[in-house]
Amino acid sequence: MSGTATQYPNYSPGLEGVPAGITSISRIDSDTSSLQYRGYDVHDLAEFGSFEETAYLLIHGKLPNASELAAFNERLGAERHVPSEVYVAMGALPKKADPMDSIRTAFSVLAPFDPDYKAPPTDHDANIRKAERIIAKASTMVGNGHRIRQGLEPMEPNPSHGAAANFLHLMTGEDPVAATVRTLDVSMTLYAEHGFNASTFACRVTVSTLSDLYSGIVAGISTLRGPLHGGANEEAMRMILEIGTPENAESWLRDALAHKKKIMGFGHREYKNGDSRSFYMSKVAKELGVEKGNTTYGEIADVLERIMVTEKGIHPNVDFPTAYGYYLLGIPIDLYTPIFVVGRVAGYCAHAVEQLDNNRLIRPKAIFDGPSHLKYVPLADR
Repeated sequence: MSGTATQYPNYSPGLEGVPAGITSISRIDSDTSSLQYRGYDVHDLAEFGSFEETAYLLIHGKLPNASELAAFNERLGAERHVPSEVYVAMGALPKKADPMDSIRTAFSVLAPFDPDYKAPPTDHDANIRKAERIIAKASTMVGNGHRIRQGLEPMEPNPSHGAAANFLHLMTGEDPVAATVRTLDVSMTLYAEHGFNASTFACRVTVSTLSDLYSGIVAGISTLRGPLHGGANEEAMRMILEIGTPENAESWLRDALAHKKKIMGFGHREYKNGDSRSFYMSKVAKELGVEKGNTTYGEIADVLERIMVTEKGIHPNVDFPTAYGYYLLGIPIDLYTPIFVVGRVAGYCAHAVEQLDNNRLIRPKAIFDGPSHLKYVPLADR
C-alpha cells in the first residue's frame, strides 16, 4: 500500500484502538493494568478459583455455585472422549507437522461428530452445549495429539480429571501431582480470555457469517498460529535456555539490547504498566521452581525483569513466566501454544455465542489506494 496514515486520518493501521464491537465478556484497563472476566478480577479467579469455574463464568455469564460447578465438571468429564476418527486424521499428518496444525485439524474433523452439528447457528442452547464439548475435548486432543506424534496410542481420559489434570495425564501417562496441576490450571485461567485480540476477533468474524462454532474455533486457532500473536511463550523459553545461568543474564540482555534484538516475553500493546496476568503467574512459576529445587529460571527472570523495567520501562507479559513454569512441568516447548488453545477456547466460545446471540455480519470498509478508470488493452496489444 502506497498511502500513509497521514493521507487517511481516520485510518488506524492494524485497527489499533478502533472499537469493533460491544462485549460483556472481559475488560482490559490499560491505565491500571487490570483484566476482568465478566466483572471479576483475573487474579482472584486464578488464585482462588479454577479453570473450570472460569470457563463456566465465560460461557454461562456468572460464577457457578457448588452444585452448578459439580454438574458442569460432570458434563465436561463425560464429554472428554474424542472419536477415533479424529485421531486417525491427526495420525495421518506428517511427523514434522506443528502441534498447532494437529489441534486445528482435530477441531475441524471433530465438528460433524457433534450431536448438535445440524442445529441452527443462532440456537443459543445448542451453542452452549457445543461450547462445553469444545472446552472438554480440547485438552484431550492436545494431550493425545502429543502421544500420537510420539508413536504412542491415544489414551482414554479420566472423567474425574479437570482440563489441566487431563492434559498432564495424557501427556505423561501418569497421574499428575497437585502442584503441577495447579500451575497449569492457573495458566489456563489467565489465558482463557483477552478481549478482541486477533484470534478472538477472527473467531467472531467467522461466526458472524452464520458459520458454526467449530468454524470459529478453527479460525481462532489458525490466527493464533501466527508468530505475531501466538508462540511468544515458546520463544521466551528458548531465550531463557540460551541465557543459561543467572550469572549470564545481565550481559546477555545488555548485548541483546545493544544489537536491538527483540526480548521475548516483554511488552504488550494493551498495557501501559505491565500485563496484569504476569504478576500472579510469576509468583506461581517461581514457587514451582522452589518446590522442584530448580530456581535457575526464576533467577534469570528476576535479572531480566529488573533491567527491562528499570531501564527500559518494559514489563514482562504473561507468556514470560508461563514459559519457565511449563518447562518446570516437563512440557515440550512446542506444546506451549496448543496449551494456550486449551485455555483460550473458553474465551473463543464465549465470544462466538455472544456474537451469534445478537448477530450482525462483520464487514468493515477498506480505503482504496490503487489506480482508477484504466483503459482495458486487448491481450494482443499488451
